[in-house]
Amino acid sequence: MIRLTRCVLWVLIVCSSQLIQAQEIFGKWKTIDDRTGKPKAIVEIYEKDGLMYGKVIEIVEEGKENFICEKCEGKRKNKPVLGMDIIEAAEHTGDGVYKGDTLFDPQQAMTFRCKIWLNPDDPDELKVRGYLSFLYRTQTWQRVEG
Repeated sequence: MIRLTRCVLWVLIVCSSQLIQAQEIFGKWKTIDDRTGKPKAIVEIYEKDGLMYGKVIEIVEEGKENFICEKCEGKRKNKPVLGMDIIEAAEHTGDGVYKGDTLFDPQQAMTFRCKIWLNPDDPDELKVRGYLSFLYRTQTWQRVEG
């Protein structure tokens, strides 16, 4: 009986920790430019129909608050970056990792494949990697409380 209780307890702990890890990724994140180290925007990561999305909810880079994506094509052409979805339909692949085909960089007007995960050493850091062919760049975003 004690073995069964321990086994059930262990399974509950493992399952709940995986659920908590997956949920912690959702929320508000400050994007940090990996080249300059300066904050650019606040992105809200949210779930819709079991997929991950990210929307720009605030632009913190001075002078860019009303930035219009003039170089963009298609549905983003001449649209404000504020309110724009820059991550679309990323799927949870296990172990707290999300992968998708749409990570949009408004500054470059380019779309990348993406891999997104929490820093295992610091849950207040989100790793956001954009891929173009076999090349990639990784940014570290900071959690925004509240």
